[in-house]
Amino acid sequence: MEEKILSVRRAARDAIQSAASTLKELDNVRVQFLGKKGEFTQLMKNINQIAAEERPKIGKLFHEARTEIESLIADKTAELKERELADKLAPESIDITLPGRHVNAGHLHPLTLTLNRVKEIFLQMGYSVEDGPEVETDYYNFEALNLPKDHPARDMQDSFYITDDILMRTQTSPVQARTMERHEPNSPIRMIAPGRVYRRDDYDASHSPMFTQVEGLVIDERITFGDLKGTLEYFLKQMFGEKARMRLRPSFFPFTEPSAEVDVSCVMCGGHGTDCKVCHGSGWLEILGAGMVHPDVLSMSGYDPKVVSGFAFGLGIERIAMLKYGVDDMRLFYDNDVRFLNQF
Repeated sequence: MEEKILSVRRAARDAIQSAASTLKELDNVRVQFLGKKGEFTQLMKNINQIAAEERPKIGKLFHEARTEIESLIADKTAELKERELADKLAPESIDITLPGRHVNAGHLHPLTLTLNRVKEIFLQMGYSVEDGPEVETDYYNFEALNLPKDHPARDMQDSFYITDDILMRTQTSPVQARTMERHEPNSPIRMIAPGRVYRRDDYDASHSPMFTQVEGLVIDERITFGDLKGTLEYFLKQMFGEKARMRLRPSFFPFTEPSAEVDVSCVMCGGHGTDCKVCHGSGWLEILGAGMVHPDVLSMSGYDPKVVSGFAFGLGIERIAMLKYGVDDMRLFYDNDVRFLNQF
């Protein structure tokens, strides 16, 4: 019996060390020697057949053999699990000696940068930012702004009409009318309305059928043309620098009276005009339109022109960006040429 135990013990050792190369094979060895029908289990069943005085010695020998095999199987199991984990991680390992991969970071579009700066300046002056629909009704786009049905600006060739009464807005001024209607009559307003607008223009270096506009509106008691001038002068100096100068020229807009075209000193030649191709030697660049809100516009939106007054202005973000960054072709903003956009 002693020899059988030692023989089974040696066989189990050999099987564990050499035969078991995977967890499945090791489990087969465990079942072979320690299972319900395993060799050690069969030896244990025959221990009653030996003499009583030999049983303690044989029992001790059997216990040592079984304990050793269980320990060897446990050690082998841990070894195989560690090896399997290493084999699994090997293909996923990272070679830290390889050079890093360059990730191209995105950035804001120059038109977005310009619009954000415009918003920032007016927010500092206490203006709110209002929004409105791009698909607008004829009333808000024209009539509420003192443009009657027979006005030349209502020409079908100048606007994108969807139906007789619905069109793509040609300006963000409708947001001003909607904002006035939402307010209590004669209550103060100080707002800007940025957004995309649509007109039937050719697509060339200075025109686009879609562009970004910012309209501004201030309404309160005792608002004067001097307030308009001071506001625009502050804005232009913040946008183009303290050396920027402003000039007002009489003009006409149906929704303002009096009205003015606003020029800024040429950002390319500093206003000198000498041999400057941008301002054509004049030293000035037209940049926006402005004026005092027409009494009819106030009345149609529920305000009393005898009690309050206001001013309004409108500027194109593309125009501002072209002057600020020295771009001579509006189409560059929309062509998505990475070589151009990377400069910003």
